[in-house]
Amino acid sequence: MATIMLVAPASAVAAPPTSAVEVSPTTVQRGQTFTVSQTVYNADATSTIEGGKATLYGKESSLPAIVDLVSCPGAFACDMLGGSIRGGVGSVTPGQSKTVVFTFRVKDDAPLGSVTLQHQFVGDNYSFEILDGPVLTVTGTQSAADLGVTLTAAPRGILTSSIEYTVKVTNSGPAAASGIRVASTLANGLGYSGSSTCSNPGGTKVVNCDFPSLASGASVTAKFSAAAGLLSLGPVKTTAKITQSSVADPNAANNTSTSTCTAITSLLISC
Repeated sequence: MATIMLVAPASAVAAPPTSAVEVSPTTVQRGQTFTVSQTVYNADATSTIEGGKATLYGKESSLPAIVDLVSCPGAFACDMLGGSIRGGVGSVTPGQSKTVVFTFRVKDDAPLGSVTLQHQFVGDNYSFEILDGPVLTVTGTQSAADLGVTLTAAPRGILTSSIEYTVKVTNSGPAAASGIRVASTLANGLGYSGSSTCSNPGGTKVVNCDFPSLASGASVTAKFSAAAGLLSLGPVKTTAKITQSSVADPNAANNTSTSTCTAITSLLISC
């Protein structure tokens, strides 16, 4: 008896979409950064797409009103045009794909709620369809900020017993911070001698420098001076520490800084 075998033809591999995006994360807070990886594909078998651009939109509201562009590796140039954000990829031959990774920062005053990210492969000679992507949800301001402090010192002249200290606070975000206090503890042999911005409560060894507010990505400085006593010789180490702020700090490792000077004589200080 003869056996008949039917062999199904191999199915054709589906072509990639003309644009595809991956968003991480899809729920973001004001001040937070996120990435959109967009891959564009030339599905036209006969024509090269000239001046290709990976293009993003917001469906319910303008994307440039929600985010600031931080970087766009994979593109030779990025810009905002109207309600779109574009990453130039140049000429794309038939069957070729190119990827741009956009990094965005959500604006501090971005409207809260959800927006559908739309994406498109746009060219100077032809543009493919606009596609709906993931939904991006914007929530309120973040409640954590990575604050860091550095303390530097310099003699206030050549023959002097006075040292000028500079306190610098940097906010690496993602949230803004307020009510920041840096408490500096003077070394033995040093006495507080003045500041236009910091205070010395009760004549103690502590100098408090207060900063009302500090945006994410910003830094601020304050200065105070101290004088070495007549009998001070050798190293004198002063320590600055962030002791309070309005938000949680996830990284305490950079909240303390020290600066050491050396009193060679009562009128010769080296820092």
